[in-house]
Amino acid sequence: MGSDSESSGGGGGGSGARGLVLKALFLFGGALLLKRLSKSTTRWDHARVVAESLSGQKFSREQASRDPDNYFNLRMLMCPATEMVDGSRVLYFEQAFWRTPSKPFRQRFYMVKPCPKEMKCDVELSSYAIRDAEEYKNFCDRPKDQRPQAEEVIGDIAEHLTTIHLSRCERGKRCLYEGSTPAGGFPNSWNGATYCKSELTIHKNGEVHTWDRGYDDRDNQVWGAKGGPYEFKPVPKSSYDDMFSPLSIPPFLLEKKIEGSFVLDE
Repeated sequence: MGSDSESSGGGGGGSGARGLVLKALFLFGGALLLKRLSKSTTRWDHARVVAESLSGQKFSREQASRDPDNYFNLRMLMCPATEMVDGSRVLYFEQAFWRTPSKPFRQRFYMVKPCPKEMKCDVELSSYAIRDAEEYKNFCDRPKDQRPQAEEVIGDIAEHLTTIHLSRCERGKRCLYEGSTPAGGFPNSWNGATYCKSELTIHKNGEVHTWDRGYDDRDNQVWGAKGGPYEFKPVPKSSYDDMFSPLSIPPFLLEKKIEGSFVLDE
């Protein structure tokens, strides 16, 4: 009896010890998994997501269908141009009327990088003029070996135009990032303006909403859409090939109409 009792007691102790070990391993593994799952996104991760979300071909076709008096069917195109030594991504940007994509009326470089640590934002998106814009027309549509190369791109980044500070959207919103230029905007002299402001929202479905406006020294808006931002949506190539629409406006009417709704160039 005594021997059986000791044997039974020893087995129970061993089982309990094994249980404690297994429990400890389970808790340790769970802690590692939780740490991995909850690992915060780095500052450069935010910049990468913004750069990738902006890249590609997007159109304002649906918005122009809803409100042809105030919005044009435009193509917005962005693609990677180069990367700076500090890791900042440089994107080439152009806008054109959808019927004439080879004739962009607006060309820029955008530099994407994390916001400075002291600022309450995630990504800094700065626009720059291009030293020889004509050389970059249809940059994204060309084979890579027929584009200006990295060294040339860096040399052609001209004066700084604007900077938008983007923050990750709050949980529950349909956007990924949103932001604007500082309250005072940036100097701008196009069409009687003295300064300009911009707002940008990047949505989860690939949409990009952008609202650029110019104001005179009395704070009157002198260019840019007045009813809200332009809504650019990705369009499959099959849809793009079949985008003929009665909404298209003859070129000789565009110059008059565009003055009140959209900026051709700053």
